[in-house]
Amino acid sequence: MIVRELIGKLTKQENVNPIERNKISNTFVIDIPSPIESYYSRFHDINMPNTILFITKTPVSFERILRATKNINIIGGLKLEGAKCEIKIGSRKYNGIRVKGIEKYTDIEKIQNAYKLEGFEFEKNRRLAKNTDSLIRINKFFNLKNVNSGIYQSQTNKDRYYIEIPGNINWDKFREITFSIKNNISVTNYDVAKGIFYENDGISEMIRIVKPDITIEMVKEIQKKYLDKLS
Repeated sequence: MIVRELIGKLTKQENVNPIERNKISNTFVIDIPSPIESYYSRFHDINMPNTILFITKTPVSFERILRATKNINIIGGLKLEGAKCEIKIGSRKYNGIRVKGIEKYTDIEKIQNAYKLEGFEFEKNRRLAKNTDSLIRINKFFNLKNVNSGIYQSQTNKDRYYIEIPGNINWDKFREITFSIKNNISVTNYDVAKGIFYENDGISEMIRIVKPDITIEMVKEIQKKYLDKLS
């Protein structure tokens, strides 16, 4: 099977929460709970952060975030994954650092201080209600295995698949199609995001699917639904 390492971007709609403690005072830090948290939480007692956003004063480059994250991992013996992100809440748009791999909520301030030492400046705290709807865009690396025609599986998460789709669709159309498919398919309780892969010959459009214990047959069923809608 072919393994591909790609750079790309994901866009997803998420309900997010404010981090109010265990952070640098008067900074804006956002918690993105796992969309399948209730399933995974049955298998461990520790409440681990899924994804944390450190909102920065100004946009910062993906390259700078990657370099800083590598330094932090080497110095601290950590395994953080840092990425560039943008989050839209209502009419406001913010930029920041998306961090995965923080083991405990009480470690957030320590990790944030490590990024501060790397020269990042953080946005002042903003009032945010729990479960606030947001639209998030993340630049990240993908390490994928080609498992079927137009279907790739994450090398780091067996429950995460990517489906190539023909052509670009805007977010509103994507939401409309996704809602229609979810109401007319046997596969249930899966999370969906829209994205792109940057490649030598241009951009490939894709959809990311996450579901605990998902099978390739389930992914094929979802793939067929999207291809039928987009053909």
